Amino acid sequence: MKKMLLLVGALLSACSLLVAEPQVAVKNLAVVGLGSEGVELDVLLAVTNPNSFSLTLDGYTYDLRVMTLPLASGGQRRRLEFPAAVTTEIRLPVLVRYRDLLAILERHPDPDKIPYHLTGSLQVETPFSTSRVPVGAQGDFRVPARYRPSALLGGLAGLINGWQH
Repeated sequence: MKKMLLLVGALLSACSLLVAEPQVAVKNLAVVGLGSEGVELDVLLAVTNPNSFSLTLDGYTYDLRVMTLPLASGGQRRRLEFPAAVTTEIRLPVLVRYRDLLAILERHPDPDKIPYHLTGSLQVETPFSTSRVPVGAQGDFRVPARYRPSALLGGLAGLINGWQH
């Protein structure tokens, strides 16, 4: 019985060595909306599965820093298939609460070039096991004009002026 268990363990270990880790690239970080709780961002990932079989995303975690300040962290259980030998784009939603934006706004960032650093991981299931694939990127993102404080305040001023007339 011990020999059988050792053989099965050795086979599973050998099979897991045959699984190539998917390559993950962060393609974009973008502001996509304003909600009742905060600013909605999307992280666009390109996940390339180099294997001859599908892999399955089971969930993800993330930690987002903007201008070196911790801004948002979290994760989600989400199932998605990564077909064999294909690159799949996925969007991961990130919510930045309004109260967390104050420290960023106090620094008066250039809305066309705001530095970020993203770390996290994807939990990926293979036919043989589950593993965590690291995700990391740093760069700059742009706040669209319609979501900038000046545009929002201008819209609010227009609304107030409309009420007065």
